[in-house]
Amino acid sequence: MIAIVKTTPGPGHVELRDMPEPAPADHQVKLEISHCGICGTDLHVFHDTFPNFPPVILGHEFVGRVIEEGAAVRGRVDRSGRYAVLGATAVTCGRCRYCRSGDFMFCLDRRGMGHGVHGAFTRYACVRPDQLFRLDDNVPEEDGALVEPLAAAVHAVTEMTVVRPGDIALVSGPGPIGLLCLLVLVHQGIQTIVAGTTADGRRLALAREFGAARVVDVETNNLQDAVGAETGGTGVDVAFEVAGVAASAAACLDALRPLGRYTQVGHFGRHITVPFDRIGFRQLHVRGSVGYTAATWDRTLRLIARGLKPSRIVTHRLPLERWHEGFELFERKEAVKVLLSASSASS
Repeated sequence: MIAIVKTTPGPGHVELRDMPEPAPADHQVKLEISHCGICGTDLHVFHDTFPNFPPVILGHEFVGRVIEEGAAVRGRVDRSGRYAVLGATAVTCGRCRYCRSGDFMFCLDRRGMGHGVHGAFTRYACVRPDQLFRLDDNVPEEDGALVEPLAAAVHAVTEMTVVRPGDIALVSGPGPIGLLCLLVLVHQGIQTIVAGTTADGRRLALAREFGAARVVDVETNNLQDAVGAETGGTGVDVAFEVAGVAASAAACLDALRPLGRYTQVGHFGRHITVPFDRIGFRQLHVRGSVGYTAATWDRTLRLIARGLKPSRIVTHRLPLERWHEGFELFERKEAVKVLLSASSASS
């Protein structure tokens, strides 16, 4: 089968190659994959700035149908359903305090699909039944492919952050996760400002379309002036830093009112300098958010069933063979979310 593979360590070394079709182990099922989204993590694996274990098939935002069951699970999975897949739990110890509490993201032995074990930029993948989350029959498969990134946004907005009716929020960084945070906030009726750079022009336009109260290009407009105008000079109640940029973090701290809440969602990948005293002098509440739990996935699927459509951020749909084009579109910010499909690729 054709697959997008990180072949060896180091920057680059990603190519489309023929890989053996997998067979499910006794405790697994085999899925035929419909769509898989390109994520920032895939770019980090490409550039070798995220831990990976080549040779490994990339891709972890996906949806598919069960076409084969291992001996130990035969007859226990509904093969008529379509499933989003929680790839982050591909390998965990199951014994540490974090696995036992459901916070598996912090298991020291954890390896996720697409970087630690084979992922879904291909036609077939094998997973355990506990990784399957069935979609409602009326949910489009493209929404199913985006359960994973939407779950990260749901975790940040609804589980790691206190957001109250009547709050005014700031989302700094209108990438895929930032826009999904916006969709969750708007779904909750939260007035939201979205900030980005001139390069984010298309994404800021989408933010306006998705219901942002105000969008701000920080290279041509003063963010603090916009925040003042939107909040009557008091500052926002809650800020989500999603860009992973030092200037964005500083701007979020500046934009918050005293006793406001700051949640770090973006990843910097290096040490940064920010005006940390603002946290103390304004008595800010600061949290971090990474990943999700299985319970987050249940919550996310309920939100999708009630009308929240993560597929609104999809801007490009490409066959697997054009993966390099998709990566470049994403990296140049000409795309928000690219979905790849193996349906037209030879197997």
